[in-house]
Amino acid sequence: MCTTCGCGQGETRIDGVAEEHEHTHVHADGTVHTHRHSHGHDHEHAHQHDNEHANEHAGAYRPVVAPGHLHYGHGPAHAHAAGMSQTRMVQIEQDILAKNDAYASANRQRFAARGIHALNLVSSPGSGKTTLLVKTIAMLQGRLPLAVIEGDQQTSQDAERIRATGVPAVQINTGKGCHLDARMVGQALEQLDPPQNSLLMIENVGNLVCPAAFDLGEACKVVILSVTEGEDKPLKYPDMFRAARLMLLNKCDLLPYLSFNVTQAIDYAKRINPDLAVIQTSATSGAGMDEWVAWIETAAAETRRRACAE
Repeated sequence: MCTTCGCGQGETRIDGVAEEHEHTHVHADGTVHTHRHSHGHDHEHAHQHDNEHANEHAGAYRPVVAPGHLHYGHGPAHAHAAGMSQTRMVQIEQDILAKNDAYASANRQRFAARGIHALNLVSSPGSGKTTLLVKTIAMLQGRLPLAVIEGDQQTSQDAERIRATGVPAVQINTGKGCHLDARMVGQALEQLDPPQNSLLMIENVGNLVCPAAFDLGEACKVVILSVTEGEDKPLKYPDMFRAARLMLLNKCDLLPYLSFNVTQAIDYAKRINPDLAVIQTSATSGAGMDEWVAWIETAAAETRRRACAE
């Protein structure tokens, strides 16, 4: 399970009553579905849970308190889960991320061997990722071989939008999961089989929290912040902006109708990540799209160069 948000990841549940196992299959239309099945295990270690509950009652889960403010982000796990100690949360997260990193390493080796440049597009819901992606595809078609992996909790609507452009796409539905992981992407790659020297764009589930921690084997994360959100998003969700290499400040055509402060938003993002590149974009007006596409082509060319040198 994800200790940050509690979504199922095929690991022991927080209460330790059952363990979930993941089964993934790919439909003929390219949609990947992941199902989780629970199997009871009565031999859980009671003494461990007794210790965790004792720790909780001893104050392990008490937030840092200030007038009008309860902060649960302190402690080794930087998170809180009722009935679970900070030590146990850290252990579970380390185990999950270690398994994920192994799958991510395999994905990265596959990309490197074939000169595939993979981008992980991350954002909150409604930032305009899919519309931006469709516009990007239209500008890159004929210049680079393209493939797309779409991540959503439910439906295949976004993958259908991508396929309508003529570009192959696989939809991953995560169910209750709030992000893609490297194993899911690896399974989608088996179906998609991107060609050599291609560009693979992975549209992650809309979420500015958990995708920051999960390496998919990509070359880098690209965080998309819409001007219809707040300037302070980078301060509220620092892990995502720290993990990204590029921020697309999107829907800039709407700025005349909003009170969004562009300078402040960029300053906040740079405060979190001084090395973060920023491009202001609008898929509707086309603003910044040439710069965004040029950034992709430059990075993809470097990936191909390294593949040829090996």
